[in-house]
Amino acid sequence: MKFKVIIKGRKVHDVGYRVFLTNKAHSLGVKNFNTFNTFIDGTQSVIALIEADAEFVEIFKGFINTTAPNNAEVENVSIEEYINRIPPIETCMQVFQMEQWGKGIPILVKMLEKQDQIIDTIKTEGDKTRDVVSGYKSQDIEDLKQEISHIKNTMAKIANKVGVEV
Repeated sequence: MKFKVIIKGRKVHDVGYRVFLTNKAHSLGVKNFNTFNTFIDGTQSVIALIEADAEFVEIFKGFINTTAPNNAEVENVSIEEYINRIPPIETCMQVFQMEQWGKGIPILVKMLEKQDQIIDTIKTEGDKTRDVVSGYKSQDIEDLKQEISHIKNTMAKIANKVGVEV
């Protein structure tokens, strides 16, 4: 038995509806299944194509008429016969994987770019800090040399007054 489910609403895209339907079909042992997002008359719509034994079809119909993903705003669910070929459910799952990679790869690329920017900033700031510390260290060494020279001169004067050779 083959049928087509049309779910329309204000918010049926980007709420996990297709995965929700696929998981239910898979749990019922449906072998041929497909689902996709579309717009019908400007309204967000999810289409599901199902081919299964009559008993599973009735369970699935009951499910879609009473259950929806969180945050979905469903206005209408209609069911009609379908005569065309419906691909294996695994094809639907593979499409989801490719869609997710399509969404994930640009995010990963942005993360890598941001990471490179952060590393460049850390290197630049590290160089600045090293220059500042190096400047302080050089000045501290010069200050210490002057203090030691002053101490030596003072000790030499005291030794001279006391009559001790240094």
